[in-house]
Parts: sequence; structure tokens; C-alpha cells
Amino acid sequence: MERRFIKSPSSLDELIESLHVLFESDKVNVEEVQEVMENYKSNEDHWGKFADYDHNRYTRNLVDEGNGKFNLMLLCWGESQGSSIHSHSNAHCFMKILDGSLTETLYSWPEKGTKKKPMQQLASNDYNENEVAYICDEKGLHRVENKSHTDTACSLHLYSPPFDSCQCFDQRTSKAYSTKVTFWTKYGKRTPFNVSEFPRLSSGH
Repeated sequence: MERRFIKSPSSLDELIESLHVLFESDKVNVEEVQEVMENYKSNEDHWGKFADYDHNRYTRNLVDEGNGKFNLMLLCWGESQGSSIHSHSNAHCFMKILDGSLTETLYSWPEKGTKKKPMQQLASNDYNENEVAYICDEKGLHRVENKSHTDTACSLHLYSPPFDSCQCFDQRTSKAYSTKVTFWTKYGKRTPFNVSEFPRLSSGH
């Protein structure tokens, strides 16, 4: 796919503008999107107004809806917080570390018909500030964790196309269950949500 020249974003606003250009087409150039996100150098003055933490669970904070082509959001991770093992509903998923560090653990999809068999781990990678990870359902499933007991972390996520639910998996049994994707805040304003629908780090439900 032909690549377009886009200058390195000097602010979060410029990054969003660049992403809108890249997603004008229905085809996604993964390498190009990842490069543009890597070229933006994190600055809390740019994204701090969207960062909202909760001491019980990590939070999703919507930043931009991408004209329906993508969702861009900040995920805020308290100390020792993490996600469940989950899928991405046939979407592209980019994760850029804005602050702190996160560990991504990759898993293979459970074999059909398998009952009460532990999830098979494929790899584990640590990502630090300004690094970008990419995953899609073809690559497998993943869990993201802030393993620090003393420091918070913040990451910028892009999902294309946007989705409002995904599958989560019990690590011990591989049992799948559907979970709604909810937002803690939208554009910096608090949004009510159902706590039971918010996936948390757990080997079970």
C-alpha cells in the first residue's frame, strides 16, 4: 500500500489530525499508523486533561471518535491494575505508552470444543514510554498489565473500526464471555457506567 508523507506530530492535536488523514481511506496501513503514533512524543501537558484514574480498576477515557473510522482513548492504569485476557472484535488495535510501562501478554485462541483447559501463553513483552504495540485477532488475544506496585501508567489506544463489545477469557478454563466496552470519561467529562460490565484483571470472572 502506498504510504503518505505526514510530518511528525508535535502535539496530541496534531496526532489526531494526522490520524484523521490516515483513516480517510477504508484501508488501514498498519505500519504507517504505527509510525505516526511512535513519532508523537508524549507530553502530559497535551493529554493530562483526559487522564482520569480510579483506585479500583483501570479506566478508558475517550479522546476522539475519528469520524466513525476509529476510537482514540486514554487508558489509565493504577498500581498493579490490568485487563482481562480479551479479543478485539476484528479491529486493529494500537497501544502507545504515554507514561510508565506496561506488560502485554499474548495468548493463542482456545481450540474449539476444548473444555476447562488453561489459556496458552505465546509471549510477554514490556513497553515503555513512547513505544507502540499492535495487535489484531489474527495475532491472538492479549492481556495488558501495569506491574508496578508504586507507579501509575497511561497509554493511548486506537481501535479501528470502533467496537462496543469484545470477548474476555478465563485464564484457567479458557471459557469466553462477552463484555461491553464502556468509557469512564468522554472528552474529559465523567460518564456513568455499569461496574459489572467493566473487565478487570482476573484469572476468572
